[in-house]
Amino acid sequence: MNSKIFVLVAIIGLAVALGVILLSGSSFVSHTSEKDITKEISQVPQQIQPISVELADISIIEVTKRDARIELTFKLSNPNPSSILVQVMDYQLFETGYSNEKQISGGQIGSRPEGMVEFGSDYYTLLGNNSILLKDKIVLKNTGNTPELWSALESNTAKWRVSGDVFFNQSSMTSGQENELHFEFVK
Repeated sequence: MNSKIFVLVAIIGLAVALGVILLSGSSFVSHTSEKDITKEISQVPQQIQPISVELADISIIEVTKRDARIELTFKLSNPNPSSILVQVMDYQLFETGYSNEKQISGGQIGSRPEGMVEFGSDYYTLLGNNSILLKDKIVLKNTGNTPELWSALESNTAKWRVSGDVFFNQSSMTSGQENELHFEFVK
């Protein structure tokens, strides 16, 4: 037998099979129960409530002629039943007696993953319906250009304003979108 005949028969067979599939089209009916619909709805990611941020403490630890050491403590609370990952908290520190617009220092607690998920990232897991304390220490160098600021630090009469942003998301770096919360405190 000729091999061209086998190829021709195979092509005709495929064309007939394709024609049957195309002509039957949308005659298939899918039966979905209410139970399946509610299951699909419950799998939609839930919106997370924003965490709350408080300035728990700001204290001057030590003041010398050369530098001043300040410690800030933030309290973060999670009102959600599930865990939250706090990636990073950026903050700016102002001494309002000296200047309400000139930032005297600032900092960052944690880190944000860049590119691929980093191993050993510095982020904080905030369990559901719980809170954590995040602390940071600042060292201010005395340049001699701000005697009124240094006087307020030495006498412990400084008036503080702390503002910033905290970035968080659901309990996995890959689930949910990133959330941002702005905060500002005067103490």
